[in-house]
Amino acid sequence: MFNSWVERAEELKSEFENGDPFPLLVIDDFLDTETAEGLLAEFPAPDAMPKSRDYMFGDKHELSSVAEQGPTSRAFYDALMGDQFREFISTLTGRELFVDPAFHGGGFHQSGDGGFLDTHVDFNMHPMHDDWLRVLNVLLYLNKDWQDEYDGRLLIKAKAEDEPRAIKPIFNRGLIMVTDDHTFHGFKKMSLPPGVTRKSIATYAYEKVAVGSTVPRTTGWAPDEGGPLKRTLARHYNTAVKLKTKLFGSATAKNR
Repeated sequence: MFNSWVERAEELKSEFENGDPFPLLVIDDFLDTETAEGLLAEFPAPDAMPKSRDYMFGDKHELSSVAEQGPTSRAFYDALMGDQFREFISTLTGRELFVDPAFHGGGFHQSGDGGFLDTHVDFNMHPMHDDWLRVLNVLLYLNKDWQDEYDGRLLIKAKAEDEPRAIKPIFNRGLIMVTDDHTFHGFKKMSLPPGVTRKSIATYAYEKVAVGSTVPRTTGWAPDEGGPLKRTLARHYNTAVKLKTKLFGSATAKNR
């Protein structure tokens, strides 16, 4: 299923560590062609996917149930859970990592015309496991014949004020990137023709740590555009989420 890169972790480790602007790998031909085509064929329609809870910070749909969408999706899920992929990401990072089997906040992601995701850094501790520290995002893009005028490029930067690096979301391109409080990413509002959507599958890898060793942080928003209300809410978003959790309990909403 995975192409030859999965057997070259030691060779690719230096490239990953020296990634720009933070540790990452861009892997074209991530999967064999048959698997990539099969995933695209099984990709759910937007109206079959719940709207993500990004509020004013994003416009996209998410569905975490990857294994339930068809035989190719099930095989892909099993491969991500398998020893070969676990050994690859652990060797790449020098840390004992594993993929979240529930795909909390991950899975199928899809945005149509007008879709966007404001610049942000991801939550660090898994909402359901207080000893799981999020270390990697693994993204697979499934956009055939993607045109430059659509944009939809993933914009990544190490500081909110930096100029970003842009990664085009082309078909069967994988991205493995560190996620921490300095890995800002997002994409700008797109202009897409009818029937065209930006499709990706997101997987998150974790490391087990001692409970209480890391202060939990929710998604940190740093929108490049927007009015005073959005910018004010972004600055105080973490505090607002903590207050909401204290008053109403922890939500199981999907990650941004």
